[in-house]
Amino acid sequence: MNLILLGAPGAGKGTQAEKIVEKYGIPAVSTGNMIRAAIKAGTEMGMKAKSYSESGQLVPDDVVIGIIKDRLKEKDCENGFILDGFPRTIPQAQALEDMGVQIDKVLDIEVPDDKITSRLSGRRVCSKCGNSYHILYKKPKTEGVCDSCGGELVQRKDDAPETVAARLKEYHELTEPLKDFYRELGKLVVVEGQEDVADTTALVFKALED
Repeated sequence: MNLILLGAPGAGKGTQAEKIVEKYGIPAVSTGNMIRAAIKAGTEMGMKAKSYSESGQLVPDDVVIGIIKDRLKEKDCENGFILDGFPRTIPQAQALEDMGVQIDKVLDIEVPDDKITSRLSGRRVCSKCGNSYHILYKKPKTEGVCDSCGGELVQRKDDAPETVAARLKEYHELTEPLKDFYRELGKLVVVEGQEDVADTTALVFKALED
């Protein structure tokens, strides 16, 4: 089973990728990790990527897809894989199709923007030990204080409401059109994200097995 995971930042894709890996024993492949590994291994595509990254340029789509194709030939991908974080745009998706990377299903986890904003902007992280809390769903015993070490709980810059809004805007403009692209190919499966992670996971597994 060869999958692509879609969903806005904060929709819970990472957690669902982990659940799919556990159940089906297929690897989740991250574009960033693949590029770093290809550069370290000194592959042809890795060297091309290195030349761009060292000069401060974005690695072109054809090089990234070349690295993905190399990675997907490895033994652990024989029974399938999950692509999370790629493609992000229509040209990337088209290039993936043109290079013959076979995709069985594209799983889109849908969560409304207001819920995502609440989830992300409500997170607090301990400045000392890194433990994570939430002002609604996982409150500390004492407001603003870590239960484990007594450190101050802070909001990460990435979780500030204005940052979340910018990330969502970019997703809607660049990545959301992929839903129509894959719907036309008959590969899109939509799952409505639930408040409880386990409920979302149950819907994900049902969608994959239908």
